[in-house]
Amino acid sequence: MKNGLFEWGAGAAAAVLLGTGLVYVGVNSRPVEATPLNDGPDPREMIASYTSAGNIGSSSESAFSSEMKRVSVLRNETLSSVLNRIGAQREEANSAVYAASQLLDLRALRPGDDVTAWVETGVDGETRLVGVSLRPEADRQILVSRAVDGSWSSHELMAKLSLGINYIAADVDQSIYQTATALGAGDQQVVDFADIFGYDIDFQREVHTGDRFGMLYETFEDERGAPVKTGVVLMAEMDGAALSKTFYRFTPTDDGAVDYFDSNGQSAKKFLMKTPINGARLSSGFGNRRHPILGYTKLHKGTDFAAPTGTPIYAAGNGRIVSYGPFSTYGNYAKIEHANGYTTVYAHMSRYAKGLSRGSHVKQGQIIGYVGTTGASTGPHLHYEVYAGGKPVNAMTLKLPTGRKLEGEQLEAFHAERARIETLRDGQLMQQQLEVAVASKPVPAGPGYAPVPTAASAPAETRESKAD
Repeated sequence: MKNGLFEWGAGAAAAVLLGTGLVYVGVNSRPVEATPLNDGPDPREMIASYTSAGNIGSSSESAFSSEMKRVSVLRNETLSSVLNRIGAQREEANSAVYAASQLLDLRALRPGDDVTAWVETGVDGETRLVGVSLRPEADRQILVSRAVDGSWSSHELMAKLSLGINYIAADVDQSIYQTATALGAGDQQVVDFADIFGYDIDFQREVHTGDRFGMLYETFEDERGAPVKTGVVLMAEMDGAALSKTFYRFTPTDDGAVDYFDSNGQSAKKFLMKTPINGARLSSGFGNRRHPILGYTKLHKGTDFAAPTGTPIYAAGNGRIVSYGPFSTYGNYAKIEHANGYTTVYAHMSRYAKGLSRGSHVKQGQIIGYVGTTGASTGPHLHYEVYAGGKPVNAMTLKLPTGRKLEGEQLEAFHAERARIETLRDGQLMQQQLEVAVASKPVPAGPGYAPVPTAASAPAETRESKAD
């Protein structure tokens, strides 16, 4: 017998796999054939049974040795092709795939995702698939199992996660991304932070070394206290040359729309995004200039953002596409009409976004195309124009209408939520300071104490080091 006990992802102890249920809040089963919903075997007991030779089939059959195989999905692979790759017979693989599809959209399977499978091999070399495990989310597992009669069932197991809070704050070194992730934040928290301040700050040009930022965000830990995933940003702070402001997450009860508001109850959102592209370099600004191709001086009606071909271009605001196709020297071109007499233009695109056409309604931040160098262009870039009342204006200096301003009962509720969030932040700061103090304080000598030498540069204990 191989793998008498097996691991099943972060935070799952072997005892859990034997049916103790320490990390599960529930098991949802969806049989593929005639296995009764409530009368079928506990899927956790099935997991344990996969590790015993000869569990499936009659006692007259040859003994099988059981083996667990864990592989990663390759580019352009489906779950069926993954199971075929590890040696499962096509019919068994197809049955397992069908069972999994009852609880999971398999189109969401991505390269690098892990697939765990259990196979049994007889003394005659015959191999058969007996179980498959997928983890589409950190707290969700899909188990596919084969019964004695050959039928397949899928089961969903949810992990118990504990909600926590983490606060990080620091001066920007090379970038907010590098500094924040080095302190423990995930990619999603940095993206959310950028979205919150994206209406006020051009992160490529207006954030500098020495500017200070902070964020308070949710964390989720498993039953062992190990971090499993991170959650939403509750508070985002920025103190720099371009802007000094703090935003708080709040959901007004009248419309239920989650948003971020400053201390006065003003939404972070603006009517138009300042820059409808990420990671680009401003290569040419608004105003009179000598045309790089035609050679004469004329008004440059927009702003050019140099970026690699294929970089996504976003709709600067909600609106309707009124032009979407090749247009003169603009190359591949899009024009969007917004409310209040505003219009935005996007030129030189390499290609358009799927599913959009002239007349389509788009939302702020929706991808409408990709950077290219079509038309009269000297290199890949986005040419971006903003018109107000039919006249071109400088998008970089335009004072845009703001989003919602909370009033009355909604403003009072926001102030209460803001106070709660600030209390959470202050609690985190006190905890972090205490941890640093305890880690740096030498153990006193005397009765009941063993003298311990203090390292010259002992690192402060952090939440991350404790989880390791």
